[in-house]
Amino acid sequence: MQASNHTTKAYLALAIVSIFWGTTYLAARIGVQHMHGLMLSGIRQTVAGLLITGFFLLKGFRLPGKEVLSRLFFIGLMMLVGANGLMTWAVQYIPSGLAAIIAATVPIWMTIFSFFMVQQKGRLSPLLVAGMFIGFVGVAGIFSDYLGDLMNPDFRFGIMLILISCLCWSMGSVLTAKWALEVNYLYGAGFEMLFSGIVMLVITLLTGEFRQAEFTGELWGSLLYLIFFGSILGYSAYVYTLNNLPPSLASVYAYINPIVAVLLGWMVLDEQLNWITGLSCLVTLTGVYMVNTAVNKNKATYELS
Repeated sequence: MQASNHTTKAYLALAIVSIFWGTTYLAARIGVQHMHGLMLSGIRQTVAGLLITGFFLLKGFRLPGKEVLSRLFFIGLMMLVGANGLMTWAVQYIPSGLAAIIAATVPIWMTIFSFFMVQQKGRLSPLLVAGMFIGFVGVAGIFSDYLGDLMNPDFRFGIMLILISCLCWSMGSVLTAKWALEVNYLYGAGFEMLFSGIVMLVITLLTGEFRQAEFTGELWGSLLYLIFFGSILGYSAYVYTLNNLPPSLASVYAYINPIVAVLLGWMVLDEQLNWITGLSCLVTLTGVYMVNTAVNKNKATYELS
């Protein structure tokens, strides 16, 4: 009965991650209409980090050692400044749905980084190579629908930001797995949020972006949603899912997030959605699915050998 209860909660957590993380693209797109993306992400991560670390400290958790904190700081720079911060900045210039589809290629980049940064137990299988190729073909198909926008420097800048964001998230994820820090996952994530949030706020203060922010009702709604539903609820659910469901099942959120983001962007912000975008999105997700399947098969083969 206890195991069944944990499984039910894990599936509920997976549903929360799949839906709510997909909605954060829309919330970020609304927020950046009133505030610079780095500042929006900085406030979000700082507040969420303070709440999470404060919760664990009140429960009696000790501060991690200097080495662990330094690595959490670096991972925070990669995954939350370089990834989330740049992604939030990117949606100032590109549609939220497009950003979500490009971000869906993260598992492909993670696989590439893993082969260079972590000792591999297997080789690049045909399924893995085919999945990478199909995933990138899907993204290329999406760009065919935005050829006119590519002439806009701001649009190209947004695309560059989201691509760097994907690379940073992938490298940070690989480092997280490689270092295997001995700290509670959510507690460690709280420090990553706090460190990264402070860095982004310092950057926006030094560049004068703070003075240009318009604190409207829309902005407050965006911030509160990103803090509580995107960071605290979403990440807590993600950690619970990883610890109670097989990785192959936990990764389902990566296929649902872009669909949620594309549909919401179309319904709420009148973002572009046609058969080319829809088909390209499905092609990209098919490639990501093939990559995940190949990686999981490779792990299973090694464990049995």
